Parts: sequence; structure tokens; C-alpha cells
Amino acid sequence: MAASVKICGVKTEVALQAAIKGGADYVGCVLFPKSPRAVEPKDAYRLTQNIASKITKVALIVDADDALIDAAAGFADILQLHGSETPDRVTEVKARIGKPVIKAVSIAEKLDIDRARAYESVVDMLLFDAKPPKSGGLPGGNGISFDWQLLAGAGWKVPWMLSGGLTPENVGEAIELTGAPIVDVSSGVECAPGEKDPDLIRAFLKAAQFES
Repeated sequence: MAASVKICGVKTEVALQAAIKGGADYVGCVLFPKSPRAVEPKDAYRLTQNIASKITKVALIVDADDALIDAAAGFADILQLHGSETPDRVTEVKARIGKPVIKAVSIAEKLDIDRARAYESVVDMLLFDAKPPKSGGLPGGNGISFDWQLLAGAGWKVPWMLSGGLTPENVGEAIELTGAPIVDVSSGVECAPGEKDPDLIRAFLKAAQFES
């Protein structure tokens, strides 16, 4: 089974074109200064302003203030909240921008799956990512996965994405096991932190879109 694909952490024209020509459905820009993939809102706008309307532009933000939320909404079709935002904060953001919102939920055990249920009624989409290592790390883009079996058979009221440690080599297995309708990749298509590899982007897209 094939899945739609989001290429996240795009910050160069070369990476963007590889995603577009490879058939990506979503392209994400990271507006989180601590990330090696971070870009300024004005640069994200300039990079993505001519993308065809069939490709959804996503802005990833982490516990952002209203000013950054407004800036993100200026270029993105969807905002991805990748911090510790509560359901109430998600509701506030949606009301403020009048655009769809994705909430990322960090997963390590079944209790985390249960915790995600609190967001079903307030988001347009969920994203399941691996919890950062206890030694510290970014909220996402750490190149680690979680036990995909935790998602097997789980039904959701909203569309959802699978993220965390996906690569061209394992994305097909991940889709088959979880039934993920959408997969999200960042570090798995990089040659170094924050440096997208066009060949890996193309390989990931081909692997995710393969019909078994």
C-alpha cells in the first residue's frame, strides 16, 4: 500500500525541487531556531511562494508565541505544532489563524497513544513521532523511531501522519505495519543534519508511493 508523503525541514531550492518532482504531497519548513533545519519565515515564504497549489505547505513551530504563529500562517497552508501545546492552546491557534493545524504527539508507550486522543476533537491532523532521547534532543528530527506496533489497529477520527526514524529502506515496512495514510521524513533524507540529499528524497518518495 502506498502513502502520501511530507518532506520536512526543506530549506534549499535543490531540496524543494527534488521533493516536488518526486511527487511529494506536503513540504515542510521548520521555524524553530534550535533546529539545524531552521529557516526564517520570510525565507520560507520566498522558497515556497511558487509551489503548485496541489502541494500543501506546512510550517513546523514549537511552543511558538503569537507573533511567530502569525508569521508562519503568512506562508503556510497548515501549521504543525511540535511542542508541548495543550488542546486548549491548539484551539487558540486555530481560532487565531483560521487555518488547519497538525499536532505532533511524541510516542514511546501505549499511554502516549491514549494521550493523543485528547487532541482528536481540536486538530485537523495528528502526527506521531518518537519521543526525544532522555539525554536531550530536538522535539523532532532526531532520526529515531518508536514501536510501530503501538499504532497497529488504532482508529482515529482525523487523518494522521507517521514520523520518526523513517528512511527509504524502512518506510515501506512502516506503511504496511501501521497502515499510515501519510508519512513524514526529515533526517532520513539527509546526508548531514539539516542538509537534504536530493537522491535520498527521490528514493524515499519512490519507496513510500510503491503499491504492493
